[in-house]
Amino acid sequence: MAPRVPGRGLAKGLAVTLRTMTRRSHTAHYPDAQPALPPRTRGVIALFEENCTVCMLCARECPDWCIYIDSHKETVPPAAPGGRERSRNVLDRFAIDFALCMYCGICIEVCPFDALFWSPEFEYATEDILDLTHERDRLREWMWTVPAPPALDPAAEEPKEVGAARKAVEKAAAAQQEAGS
Repeated sequence: MAPRVPGRGLAKGLAVTLRTMTRRSHTAHYPDAQPALPPRTRGVIALFEENCTVCMLCARECPDWCIYIDSHKETVPPAAPGGRERSRNVLDRFAIDFALCMYCGICIEVCPFDALFWSPEFEYATEDILDLTHERDRLREWMWTVPAPPALDPAAEEPKEVGAARKAVEKAAAAQQEAGS
């Protein structure tokens, strides 16, 4: 066991301080120099409105209750003569209050139709807190900044769904070729 030297911890701390003081600091002057963000950075939540079915799962699962959705039902005429009319939900309002949002990503995870995505945009600060509620038009604009998903691993095995679909297409093509012969 080493003998205890009084002030050893203080000397170590001062050595670290002196080492840090002699190095040049790196300061990025933010508005002029954009930061180098890593890929798939979480900035804001973007909306792909075409995929939204107004199922309300995102609003129900949000722990902060910062997602506001309004919709109405619309009757769709039958696709074929003699069919029956269907009803579908139409999105009227989709807004997220980023003053309340804690960026947990639960809304993105629970969306069964891939209508919500993380966008790397982070420059949406305002001087008034009331302006942090962004409507669907602004959320749609951020959708175009969402990076493409990472490429699949070429060594991975084929998903069951893709294999089943491929076999069904091959089977249909073989039956069509057999019928044509």
